[in-house]
Amino acid sequence: MTYTIGIDIGSGAVKSVLFRSSDDGSRPEWLAKRCERIRRRDPMTLASEGYEGVLADAGVSADDIDYIATTGEGENVKFATGHFYSMTTHARGGVYLDPEARAVVDIGALNGRAISVDERGKVLSYKMTSQCASGSGQFLENIARYLGVAVEEIGPLSQSSKDPEKVSSICAVLAETDVINMVSRGIATPDILKGIHLSMASRIVKLLKVTGVKGGVALLTGGLALDSGLLAAIQEEMVNEKVNVQARSHADSIYAGAIGAALWGAYRHARLNQLETAAA
Repeated sequence: MTYTIGIDIGSGAVKSVLFRSSDDGSRPEWLAKRCERIRRRDPMTLASEGYEGVLADAGVSADDIDYIATTGEGENVKFATGHFYSMTTHARGGVYLDPEARAVVDIGALNGRAISVDERGKVLSYKMTSQCASGSGQFLENIARYLGVAVEEIGPLSQSSKDPEKVSSICAVLAETDVINMVSRGIATPDILKGIHLSMASRIVKLLKVTGVKGGVALLTGGLALDSGLLAAIQEEMVNEKVNVQARSHADSIYAGAIGAALWGAYRHARLNQLETAAA
């Protein structure tokens, strides 16, 4: 048995998972998970707390852990064994969560990206949003705060919209100005939120088209994966753009990067053991 921990430090949260893998090629077993919003706290401290937390939750000793893998902004975690690029971890984690996924759409706090993958979670191609794009979690949280809406209310409110007001600007600063103008014109909050979701969805679907994904499932990961309003808007835009891809999410989508890190850590550990055996 191989025990590995994956730690994904994002811009908004630190996610930690613990996996147990066997040598017979069976599906790795997910033993524990922790997620902590950063909220001005030290990410390295949260990484340590997440590490200790998943050990305690799984009843596993630190001595049993074979590999500690980080991803995202976690390359400076001192107790880690190795670090993996977040695109590869989201790809692998996405396919673990949804084996039918042939694309992963990672929408984080600061940017988004579409990744074309194969059945093993190998990255085939990808496309990212620009740094200033108004298609990020932080932008949506800022707008919700301005509108006086709780984050968990965004999705249901968006889906109740009758006449969405689409945001045209791809610049977050200009888009926020658009929203202020909408409020002054008396546009209803659900219509503003749905308009923002449609604008984000339009860019996400364009990213997917550029990656060359022709069919199958596109799994949403990252902090906005559970925004039901955004998912609905992406599904609408898929139909409008005649993209034959099914967009869906998973209850544990936020953990995709950490899952992929743990699984890649198990793979690297096994390869290192093979090399050591061959050298001996």
